[in-house]
Amino acid sequence: MTSIVSELRDLPAISAYLKRYQIIRGRTESLIAPLSPEDMVVQSMPDASPAKWHIAHTTWFFETFVLAENVVDYQPFDSSFGYLFNSYYETIGPRHPRPQRGLMTRPTVDKVLDYRKHVDEHMHTLLASELPDGTAELIELGLAHEEQHQELLLMDILHLFSTSSLKPTYDRSWSADLSGRRGQFKPLNGGLTEIGHQGEGFAFDNEGPRHTTYLQSFEISDRLVTNGEWLDFMADGGYSKASLWLSDGWAVVQQNGWDAPLYWQHDNQGWRQMTLRGLETIDPTAPVISISYYEAAAFAQWADARLPTEAEWEAAAEAGLLEQVDNVAWQWTQSAYTAYPGFRTAESAVGEYNGKFMINVMVLRGGASITSPGHARSTYRNFFGPEKRWMFSGLRLARDARQPGAVDNHNSEFGRDVVCGLSTLVKSLPSKYFYDAAGSELFEAICETAEYYPTRAETSLLTQIAQQIADAIPEGAALVEFGSGASEKTRLLLDAAPQVALYVPIDISANALEKAAARLKKQYTQLKIVPLIDDFSRALQLPAEATGHTCVGFFPGSTIGNFTHEQAVRFLRSAHVLLGNEAHFIVGVDLVKDADVLIAAYDDAEGVTARFNKNLLTRINRELDGDFNIEDFDHLALWNDTENRMEMHLVSRREQVVKVAGHTYHFSDGERLHTENSHKFTIDSFTKLAAHAGWSVSGYWVSETPHVALFNLKA
Repeated sequence: MTSIVSELRDLPAISAYLKRYQIIRGRTESLIAPLSPEDMVVQSMPDASPAKWHIAHTTWFFETFVLAENVVDYQPFDSSFGYLFNSYYETIGPRHPRPQRGLMTRPTVDKVLDYRKHVDEHMHTLLASELPDGTAELIELGLAHEEQHQELLLMDILHLFSTSSLKPTYDRSWSADLSGRRGQFKPLNGGLTEIGHQGEGFAFDNEGPRHTTYLQSFEISDRLVTNGEWLDFMADGGYSKASLWLSDGWAVVQQNGWDAPLYWQHDNQGWRQMTLRGLETIDPTAPVISISYYEAAAFAQWADARLPTEAEWEAAAEAGLLEQVDNVAWQWTQSAYTAYPGFRTAESAVGEYNGKFMINVMVLRGGASITSPGHARSTYRNFFGPEKRWMFSGLRLARDARQPGAVDNHNSEFGRDVVCGLSTLVKSLPSKYFYDAAGSELFEAICETAEYYPTRAETSLLTQIAQQIADAIPEGAALVEFGSGASEKTRLLLDAAPQVALYVPIDISANALEKAAARLKKQYTQLKIVPLIDDFSRALQLPAEATGHTCVGFFPGSTIGNFTHEQAVRFLRSAHVLLGNEAHFIVGVDLVKDADVLIAAYDDAEGVTARFNKNLLTRINRELDGDFNIEDFDHLALWNDTENRMEMHLVSRREQVVKVAGHTYHFSDGERLHTENSHKFTIDSFTKLAAHAGWSVSGYWVSETPHVALFNLKA
């Protein structure tokens, strides 16, 4: 097999399109490199296509839709290839029957690669010159189309190799899906939201138009269902209980004798799974893949949950609630694949690309481990028939929010997070639960201690620079504060920026919001104040009053240090979506400094921080029927030099057993319960973090020692 990739790689960097064309076309050739000519001819089932057909069809697309329409006197490589390698474009003409693609022993693989070289050479000439009107959009579509076929090629090869008694390996070094914990349900408030492509960058036509839809409040798992959970489903007779299955699904199970996911097999070595690395023992902590919609829906029924709608999935992804979004498996939703309001198919042949399939198929969202780099988007709508399972398809669960008036603290988000945190090997609790009424008062007391510098340092810095920040705020802007609390620092900014027309404080505490809003309304009589009761880290939509205003985000207090790196990126991305593309975002961070200064700030001489830390146990006892003896735990604050963070722990003073929410937990003498991280940054590290989330640093200010900083981020 010959390749033109090395030849193209040495050409001058003439255009961005040419570079992308070379990279994407080159990746296809790298994917077929492990295959023999025999591997590339066989078709293992009617839904699959031979690798040879994939590389020819993607080439046919560029020849038919780009070269033939835009290159004067272009001569097709072979006039018969239009019939052989058309897929489903009725407008273009007849084609070779799909189930018989594996019977095409001719043209040979070498002939097909010569075809690719011929088309690539002409595309190089076209891309080196000014493109005719409308051609750029077709090229973008062609490149995205090739990336789709790269994924299909890998799925088809896996299915082909799975049918062989030899169970051959495609690539022994192919990355395995990372194992990890089981998912936790994350709540998202309902209301009007927008879904669909924003209109910037490439998207397939079925991803738009962007439109408004209404969501009921719901909960969604942050991770995918694991193999271990699926084994539990199987052990409980999941494939033999008709009550769990949709009628059509049960018929498919009976007809095909399904008793496990597609690529699983049971032998004297137990359950094993066919992968691109060959046949492997199943990892119970890795996500389950290659399941049909029918299987996903049955599992959800068994788990007392359901599949998310595609609108719920997209809203949760945009809010930063989800892990394993697009790097493991496409995720089934309960949404049928249909047109968005206002969708229209294009009049040309490419109008057949998506719209004609909007019947009898279901939507999957996300992406997979075999999805081409950069190909996935949160608005991407994949679709397959409900019985199909040869794809890299998995599931995450969702469920309706608890009904108003139903009181069940044990099953609250707090209860579930505490139970999950105490059940792990290294016990931990989310720091956001510090702030009940007593905890909020204790934190205010912490800010008054001699050792705790962040609040004083940031307030002093903000006093000095408030006017500089205000000068960049446009007339009639909306100031949106995340985790506003008492809104004390906000006054400094509002005093300096009378041009602010709307203030939107976001906080989960309704009581704190009401008090702060009432105080501010008395002082700023011309300012419209619209509080938003929500978890600021995953707020879905601003109040309607913010529509039409340029937004300026405000997030003082170095609270972003309480997030992990991944959580901080997700929060900054979701804030980007919430505030809009013209937004600025003022973010406070604490800077790395001497460990003695840091430890003193988190372990003050008066013991206020210790009481604040232990109050979390008091809250658990009160709300979750816990029986913690508070005096049996010591407060510990330490500096983690490797992670650049302060940590707070509660340390068990003896071996003991504690009951919480009906569960029993053992603590060893000296065992730590990790309650908080507070990451410290350098200017460079925070700049990189912001960039990773889609923000650039347009300026920053640093206080006098001990140093804290305020960053001005630009979307």
